[in-house]
Amino acid sequence: MSLIVLLSVATTSFAIYTLTSSLNDAEAVNVSGSMRMQSYRLAHDIQIKSSDFEFHINQFEQSIYSESMQSLDDWRVPKHIANDYLLLTKRWQELKTVLEGEQPQRYLPLVASFVEQIDDFVLKLQIFSEQKITKLTVVGGLGLGGILLASIYVVLYVRREIVHPLHELAVASEQVQNRSFDVAFNHDSQTEMGVLMSTFSNMAKDLGKLYRGLEQAVGEKTQELQKANTSLQVLYRSSQELADARINIDNFQAILRHIVSIEAIGKVKLDIEDEDDKSISLYEGEVEKAEVIKRELYLDGEHLGALHFFCVDKAPDSTLLDNFSQILARAIFYNQAQRQAEQLLLAEERATIARELHDSLAQSLSYLKIQVSLLKKQMNKFEHPQGAAATVSELDTGLSEAYTQLRELLTTFRLTIKEGNFGVALKEMLSQLDDQTQSSIVLENGLSSVELDAHQQVHLLQLIREASLNAMKHAKADTISVTCSEEQGEIVISVKDDGTGFSDEQAKVNHYGMSIMRERAERLNGQLTVNSGQSSGTEVRLVFSLGTS
Repeated sequence: MSLIVLLSVATTSFAIYTLTSSLNDAEAVNVSGSMRMQSYRLAHDIQIKSSDFEFHINQFEQSIYSESMQSLDDWRVPKHIANDYLLLTKRWQELKTVLEGEQPQRYLPLVASFVEQIDDFVLKLQIFSEQKITKLTVVGGLGLGGILLASIYVVLYVRREIVHPLHELAVASEQVQNRSFDVAFNHDSQTEMGVLMSTFSNMAKDLGKLYRGLEQAVGEKTQELQKANTSLQVLYRSSQELADARINIDNFQAILRHIVSIEAIGKVKLDIEDEDDKSISLYEGEVEKAEVIKRELYLDGEHLGALHFFCVDKAPDSTLLDNFSQILARAIFYNQAQRQAEQLLLAEERATIARELHDSLAQSLSYLKIQVSLLKKQMNKFEHPQGAAATVSELDTGLSEAYTQLRELLTTFRLTIKEGNFGVALKEMLSQLDDQTQSSIVLENGLSSVELDAHQQVHLLQLIREASLNAMKHAKADTISVTCSEEQGEIVISVKDDGTGFSDEQAKVNHYGMSIMRERAERLNGQLTVNSGQSSGTEVRLVFSLGTS
């Protein structure tokens, strides 16, 4: 490449130099040629005695000393041309003296030799100019030829030292891509490409070693992951046993079966401590002679039992055994908590039944007892038969109301959340009420994702039912709207109708139902408000916080 650049620069420089030095050659030849014509014109002027004789002398003077003629006195011009020019100027000075003398006719016989001298000078200028063009042509041809030869050499060199090695590198790259790391090159050179190919070959060998090492490591990790995946599946299936509504011995036995399904564990034993210091032991598996690993079961600092692992091979990871221990500890704890909750729920339900009977049916029956006593006195006197008839009518009405209250109370006692979902239970309950009334009951429930415990769900269902029944009995409404929502961490329950409403005095008519709803609100640590007005409908609104109920 350097040679091509050097030849290009040299050829171009020589061409520029030659062209620059030839700029005045054509003008010098032209001026020299005109001097021949001017010499003959001066001879003619002498013969005809022209008035322009002086002017033509000056014009010849300007031509012979013109810039293009004086540039011939230069180092680039051959010496014989420069000497001829000097002789020509001297000859002109001599002729000029004759022309300006008293006998200009003496010029006439001298003009022929002077023109011959000018012709010889013009011929030398022409030859000099042609020689420069010839040199330019020769040098240009040699330069272009040298550049062509250098270019051919560069192309061949690039193909041999760059293209072919790059092709081999591309093939080698495809081999490496196809996980073939035994790379061999036919090119052996000390150039940069040779160093690159040698480096690539060493890199391919190192990659082969790394790849084989990674394959081995991946294989080992894959086996570990498969074992971990099996362990996670067993843990998942075991944890699913805790999702049952009622955890019993079958759940414990299922968890033990999941544990034994792990390859390294041949047998497992679970000891459960009961509240009366009696221990229950559960077994799964048949291996007897094996390494035994024991884990004590604790939860919140309470000792719940022990878990024994009989390992026939290398013991599983300690973290896995600890996870199984935690799952079984929680299962035992939940089992004990469920039994305690069932006992508390039974006691609370009994107290609720007693309170409901006392606040509803007992009050009605007490009232009827008083009325019956009055009826007996009136009938004994037999003095006021009309009063007796009125008392009997009130007695009949009271008995009807007591019967209705008893049916509603029994319905309330039978209310359960079979599906385990508050939204489904609420919808089913309102659907049953909707079949008993001509009013349209509209439900908007936004508590499907709110975690409500069983205590809260039962009280909310019974409160909504009581408020809806009051609207069905007394409001004469076209629509009863039930709305359940969560607002800034608080539960808001609204039962609203578009019925007749009531005043504060009328509110005492159903004071037993209101007192029951207020008691349920207090048990939820909530606030119950009743907003109503004559002919403006009624809204029963409950607000309580999840964290305080």
